[in-house]
Amino acid sequence: MRICKIWDSEYPWDVRVEKVARSLTDAGHKVHLVARNRDWRRERESLAEAEIHRLKPWRMVGKRLDTATMFPAFFNPRWISAVMRTARANKVQMLLVRDLPLAPTAIWAARRLHVPVVLDMAENYPAMMRGLWDAGVQRRTDFLVRNPRAAAAVERWVLERVDHVLVVVDESRERLQQLGVPAERMTVVSNTPSISRLREVSPKLHNDGDQLELIYLGLLEAPRGIGVLIDAVAMARRAGVRARLTVLGDGRERRNFEERARRLGLDEETIRFRGRVPYSDALQLLQTADVGVVPHTANESWNTTVPNKLFDYMAAGLAVLTSSAKPAARIVRETGAGVVFQDGAVADCAAAIGSLSRSAFRAGCGANGRHAVLSRFHWERDASEMLGALDRVVAGSSRI
Repeated sequence: MRICKIWDSEYPWDVRVEKVARSLTDAGHKVHLVARNRDWRRERESLAEAEIHRLKPWRMVGKRLDTATMFPAFFNPRWISAVMRTARANKVQMLLVRDLPLAPTAIWAARRLHVPVVLDMAENYPAMMRGLWDAGVQRRTDFLVRNPRAAAAVERWVLERVDHVLVVVDESRERLQQLGVPAERMTVVSNTPSISRLREVSPKLHNDGDQLELIYLGLLEAPRGIGVLIDAVAMARRAGVRARLTVLGDGRERRNFEERARRLGLDEETIRFRGRVPYSDALQLLQTADVGVVPHTANESWNTTVPNKLFDYMAAGLAVLTSSAKPAARIVRETGAGVVFQDGAVADCAAAIGSLSRSAFRAGCGANGRHAVLSRFHWERDASEMLGALDRVVAGSSRI
C-alpha cells in the first residue's frame, strides 16, 4: 500500500512519526511523508523509513516571510498544494495525518483522490490550547491560530469525516466515544518504545545516601508542571533529601523556570538545565539518573494523552515520579513502576521525592517498569495494532 503521511513540522525528527513510518515501511508499505521546511532543507530525501517531501522554500521572500507562510493551517494553499501534488504523483491509497492542524486538509484531499483518511491523534488539541490559556502563557497570535473554541469546532468536524482515528491511550478513546465516535473507528496505538530499548538502556543504581538524581525530559512550559517540580526539589532538600534535578528540553518558559530555581537558592549544580539534546543522547543520559519525572498538570489535555517519556523512563529501569494526570498515574499504579503525587501539590511531590531516596524501593520500581515494557507497553504490540487497523480501513473503504 502507498501511504501519504502528513506531518505539520520539520522532519527529521519526531519519535512517533519515525516509529509509525518505519513500521509501515518494514511491513512492505511505501510511505511518502509531507513535512514543513523552515530550515530550507532539500525538498526530497530518501530515508530508510520514508520518502520525505518537504515544502518548497520561497527563497525570494526571505526566511522570515517564508516561515510565516508555512504555518500549518488547514486552509494554507502551500500545504494543500504539497499534499495533493505528493499524493497524486505517487498514486497513494491512503492519507495518514498527524494531529488536528492539517486534518481538514487531509480530508479535503482524500475526498478528491477517493482514498480513505486516518487521523493519528497524539494530542487532545483543544485541551492543549486551553491549558496554555489557563496558564496565561498564550501569545497575541494564539488568539487567532491557537484558539481553544475554534480547535474544538474543527475537531468535531474532523471526527465526523475521517475513516479511522489512532489514539494514544484508553482515556483518549473514552473521550472520543463521548463525542460520538464509534468504538470500531478507533484503535489505541500508544507512545511506547521498542523492546530493543531494554537492551540499549539500563540505569545506574545509586546507593542510599548518594545524591538522588532526578531527570525530566520534554518541553518547558507551565502546563507540564515544571514549576511544581522545582519547588518540590527545593522543599525536599530543606527536609534533608540530597536531590538533584537534570532538565532536558527547551520551551517558551525556560528562562522563567531558571529564574524560579535561582530565587529558591538552587544553584546550577542542583538544577541543571541542559537544553534540547538529540533524542539518542537524552536516552543515554537517562542512565545517569535514578528517577524519571512526569510532573504534568492534571488538566483535560494530560488526562487524555500519555507522554513518550513515561515509557522511556520505564524501559530504562528508572523509578517513575508522576503527577495524578490520569493515564500516567494509572499506568504507574497498575505496574508498580513508581510513585504518584497529587497534581499541583508541592508538599506531596516533595514527600514522594523523599520516598524515592531509598535505593531498594527505587530498584523495585525500576524492575517493575522494565517488566511492564517487556510484557505489554512496547512498540511491537502497538505497531501490530496500527497495521491491522489500517488494513481494515483500506479493505472497508468504498472509495478505492
